[in-house]
Amino acid sequence: MSRTIKRGPPPRRPAPRRRQPVKRVTLAQRLLAKVPVSEETIKKAVTWAILGGAGAAVLAVATYVGVPGMIGTAIAEQAGHAGFRVQQIEVTGLKRMDRMTVYAVALDQQSRAMPLVNLEDVRAKLLRYGWIKDAHVSRRLPDTLLVDIEERSPAAVWQDNGQLTLIDAGGVLLEPVRPEAMPDLPLIIGPGANLQEPAYQALLSAAPALKPRVKAATWIGNRRWDITFDSGETLALPEDGAGAALMKFAAMDGSRPLLGRGWLRFDMRDPAKLVARKPGLNQNHALADPAKAGDAAGDPASGNDAGGNDAGGAASEGAAAPGAVQG
Repeated sequence: MSRTIKRGPPPRRPAPRRRQPVKRVTLAQRLLAKVPVSEETIKKAVTWAILGGAGAAVLAVATYVGVPGMIGTAIAEQAGHAGFRVQQIEVTGLKRMDRMTVYAVALDQQSRAMPLVNLEDVRAKLLRYGWIKDAHVSRRLPDTLLVDIEERSPAAVWQDNGQLTLIDAGGVLLEPVRPEAMPDLPLIIGPGANLQEPAYQALLSAAPALKPRVKAATWIGNRRWDITFDSGETLALPEDGAGAALMKFAAMDGSRPLLGRGWLRFDMRDPAKLVARKPGLNQNHALADPAKAGDAAGDPASGNDAGGNDAGGAASEGAAAPGAVQG
C-alpha cells in the first residue's frame, strides 16, 4: 500500500532589509553641535528674537499713539491700589521752616501712587522756598516719601519801606519779621541792601574789633554804607575804599576811644580826614590823626570848627535813625 506524502508550503523568503537613509549633516548642524548650548534653547532664542522684532515694531506704533503711557499709568495705579501708595512723609533737617509747608508740597501730586510721584518735581517746588538751600526726595516702599532738607541760616534783618525780612548771608529772603519779635541779628537798611549782604560782611571783617559794636548799617544811594554803632554814633564811609576807612577808624578808636564819648556823627567820605559832629551843634570837627582824635574825643564840648561845615552833605543823604523801624 502506497503512502501519500503531503508537502507543506514552501518556506517564505525573508523580506529584504530596507536601506536606512543616510542623514546628511549640514555645516550649520556641525557648528551647532560644538556650541555648549542645547538645540532646544537655541530654537527658543531664535523664536523670541523673531517675536521681539515684531513686538518692537508694534511698540513703536503704540508709542506714537500714546498707548505705553496709558498702560504705565494704569499699572502704576494698580500698584497704588495694592498698597504702593503715599501714606507717610518723613521730613528731616528742618529747624526753622514750617513742617506743614513741606508736607503740602510733597502731597501736591496728581496721583499718590508711588510709581507716579515725580521726585524731581517735588524737589523743584521745595527749592522755591527761601529757607530751603537744598532738598533730597526719595521713596521707601511700600508707602513712604523721604524728604531731607538743608536749611539756610539767618544772618541779618533787612529793613526796606518799613518791612522787616530775615535774610541769609547771601541776601536770600527767608521770612518776614514782626517788629516786636526782632531777632538778635545785624540790621541792614535801604533798597537793595539785602543784595549787598555778602559785601557788607566782608566789610565788617576788615575791622573785627568794631564788629560787635555795629548795631545797623544803611545802604545809601545804592553806592555806600552808613554804619550805626550801639553807642548811637553814625559813621559815613566812602564809596571806594570803605574797608580801609573802617580799619583807619578802628585804629583811631583803639588809640583813644571815639565811640561813647559824646559824638553824633563821623564822616570819612573824604579819605584825607575824619570829620566829627556833636549833638545840638551845627559845627564839624576834623580829626586828622589818632592823637588829634584823642584830644577831640576827650573834649566833646569843644566848639572849634577845625574842619569846616561838612554836615550838610552828610545829612542830605537821609541816613536812617539808628536801629529805627521806619513806617
